[in-house]
Amino acid sequence: MAFEIPGQQLSFEAAADLSAKRFYFVKLDSDAKLVLCGAATDLPIGILQNTPTLGQMATVMVDGVSKVVGGADLAKGNMVGTDANGKAAAYVHGTDTTKYIVGQVLLDNSADGGIATIVFNCIGAGRAA
Repeated sequence: MAFEIPGQQLSFEAAADLSAKRFYFVKLDSDAKLVLCGAATDLPIGILQNTPTLGQMATVMVDGVSKVVGGADLAKGNMVGTDANGKAAAYVHGTDTTKYIVGQVLLDNSADGGIATIVFNCIGAGRAA
């Protein structure tokens, strides 16, 4: 069963309706408002922890242990970052050099859209070089 151990959490205004995007990777737009990560090369600020609509305050965990929606079947030990839809995707250091690796899977999911548990840190994340 997926679990969480919250780390640092921040609040930002939602720039869109994120009510169906709880446990997805998010980033800040040019107005410092929260949006869903929309490219595999995006640098996430964290994982959305609530269900805000446009203009509401969104709570984002920037590090810790969190539930996350996987874009595929993730395995324990996989290193992950965001995919083009804000879901967690497995990446490999030295191979996926344009993507940011921000965490590691502790408990896997079983399919696209399933909930996994990851230990992660979006603060100062680097590319998978």
